[in-house]
Amino acid sequence: MAKLTKNQKLALEKIEVGKTYTLREASELVKEISYTKFDASVDLDVRLGVDPRKANQMVRGVVSLPHGTGKEVRVLVLCTPDKEAEAKEAGADHVGLDEYIEKIKGGWTDVDVIITMPSTMGKIGALGRVLGPRGLMPNPKSGTVTMEIGKAVKEVKQGKIDFKVDKNGIVHTSIGKVSFSPDQIRENAKEFILTLIKLKPTAAKGTYMKSIYLSSTMSKGIKVDPKGIED
Repeated sequence: MAKLTKNQKLALEKIEVGKTYTLREASELVKEISYTKFDASVDLDVRLGVDPRKANQMVRGVVSLPHGTGKEVRVLVLCTPDKEAEAKEAGADHVGLDEYIEKIKGGWTDVDVIITMPSTMGKIGALGRVLGPRGLMPNPKSGTVTMEIGKAVKEVKQGKIDFKVDKNGIVHTSIGKVSFSPDQIRENAKEFILTLIKLKPTAAKGTYMKSIYLSSTMSKGIKVDPKGIED
C-alpha cells in the first residue's frame, strides 16, 4: 500500500469521519483538502434511487453552470458550408464536414463536444462506433443537434454540460476548479443538483437522492447532506 504524504494526511484529518456536510461547508472544505500542484477539477457524484436499465427511469439532461466549468472546451462543428461562418464566429475550434468525418473514421477524437445539424446526421450516424463510447455522439436532447449552431457553440463554451446516469445509478460530473471561490463551487453544484431533482422520473420510487459526494482530483470525497443544499 502506498504511503500517504504529509499533505494527504493533513487533508484526511480535515474530514470528520461519519460527518455529513452542508453544500456550503463542503464547498469550502474541498479547497482546503486539495494539494495538487495543478488546478484540480471539482467533481460531484450523485447516487440516485433509479434503475437505469428501465427506460422510464433513465435520467439525462443538460445544465448551464453559472460560473462555467473552468476548463477550455474544444468544440467541433460538423455542418454545411452555409453554417461555417456562424460556427467560427461563435468560437468553434474546428469547423467542417466531410474532411472531419474522414479524420474521425481514422480515429481522431481530439475534441470535447461535437455539434451538428439535423441534415448532416445521416453522415454522422456511421461514426457511432467511434463517437459513442467516448460520449461524443451529437444528440438532439443535449442540444448538440440543432440549426442554431452559433447559440449551441456559445452555450457549450460558457459552461453548458450534458450528463446521464450510469448503469450503477450514479451521475458523475465536473462542476468547476479548485481555483474557484467557495461560492462559485457551491452555486455550480447547487444548479446541477437542482437540475437533477427536476428530472426525477415519475417511475422512481423511494429515496431519489441517495448520496452526494463532492471531491477534487485525487482528494477524498466529502459527503453532502441532500437536505443541506440551500444552507
